[in-house]
Amino acid sequence: MAIFGWTVLGLVFVDELLAMAAFGVWGWDHDPRWLLVWALPAIAMAGWFFMASPQARYGGPVTRPVAKAGVFTLATLALWDSGHETWAWMFLVFSVVVNALALLPTVRVLVEE
Repeated sequence: MAIFGWTVLGLVFVDELLAMAAFGVWGWDHDPRWLLVWALPAIAMAGWFFMASPQARYGGPVTRPVAKAGVFTLATLALWDSGHETWAWMFLVFSVVVNALALLPTVRVLVEE
């Protein structure tokens, strides 16, 4: 089961990277693109760091899930608004499935170690 758990955690990390890339895609499609393509992912990373990461300073039983849902929802909307509707749907489904799997007890125990 450890291999399954670490695979799920790896996919959760990939999901987080994809969310940051989605913000970059949205930034590239809007002016000033030279600023937004870097600033939006950086702002999302800072929000994730302070509220959603496992060691988040301001994370809590309410704050952490709300921050995660907010980041993934905004990333999905960013892809949709950029004209990538199919990618938005695929990202949304991937995010829901991977984060649901991360809530399984066999996976959560790996995070708590």
